Amino acid sequence: MNAEDTISSIKLATLILDFDGVIVESLPLKTVAFKKIFSFAPPGHLDAIIAFHLDNGGMSRYDKFRHIYANILHEPLTPETEERLASEYVDLIIDAMLTVPYVRGAEELLRDCSRALPLYIVSATPEGEMQEIARRRELTKYFVRVYGSPKTKVECIREILAETGASPDEALFVGDAPNDWDAARATGVRFVARIPPGDPNRFVGRPGVEGIVENLHELREYLRGSICSSRSRTP
Repeated sequence: MNAEDTISSIKLATLILDFDGVIVESLPLKTVAFKKIFSFAPPGHLDAIIAFHLDNGGMSRYDKFRHIYANILHEPLTPETEERLASEYVDLIIDAMLTVPYVRGAEELLRDCSRALPLYIVSATPEGEMQEIARRRELTKYFVRVYGSPKTKVECIREILAETGASPDEALFVGDAPNDWDAARATGVRFVARIPPGDPNRFVGRPGVEGIVENLHELREYLRGSICSSRSRTP
């Protein structure tokens, strides 16, 4: 954990989690899917497409498609092409999303923290799809609500704050992408970044990153004494 202190002395009333790259290790799967659906692009363009995809993990797939066509491919994106890309993408990932491994420590954190305060998922995945994945992975028991697009993450977080009555400094959002940090800054909630081992730190120079974790055992330890039990940690 890259942080000076735990937050045990600060009241925390709400924990908000991104899904991809925070609860499950789905980013490699989704990156391969992006490479396949844009395999028609010239090599240089494809490299730029994948770099954009990786740098914008918290962005909805539709917003990514629109940016890619407008700023990388420099072609018009018709509604028909957009839906075809989305359909191909879902076909490539949906079954694997039901079995992709958890981020280390995720199951323990969800079990313990859900007993102590309301938990929410805020994802860029389309909401119906995200809710179906959570249901089929038997995760809904841990969460008050599972949010997804087309609502923005800013809209979702503001709705959570209104519903819970928590002030922004009583809510913590855990994300893995600069877009997640943007949403935290826009809403005033606190932010912890999850960066997998070996991945670049995309949060350098961004103020207000309270801490950085490699896995959710580290997050659980960070929250120890504030909301979550510090029962035996799985090595």
